[in-house]
Amino acid sequence: MKKGFYNILRANFLISRDAVNNWRFIVFCTLLAIIMIASSHSAESKVHKIARLHTEVRELKSEFVDRRSALMRIKMESTITQKMKDRGILPSENPPYKIKVNIKE
Repeated sequence: MKKGFYNILRANFLISRDAVNNWRFIVFCTLLAIIMIASSHSAESKVHKIARLHTEVRELKSEFVDRRSALMRIKMESTITQKMKDRGILPSENPPYKIKVNIKE
């Protein structure tokens, strides 16, 4: 047991006769680790992008609601009447009436 531990510490498994197989395995494990790290970085960047877009969507929804409520206030008859009164245009005193045209052949 003690001799095996010292062989591992001295890295005899990397310089022995069958070290080629060990080196292949080490390179394979290293490549897998690099791929795993790259994949986790990619997933994490996508998560950050999704969070940023979610925040932007909430801001845009809030802006939409604000603009819609402002538009509703502008379209109110009282607001239009007030703005037209400043220009000298007053609302009609008489209600509108419908004109019917009868065409006889």
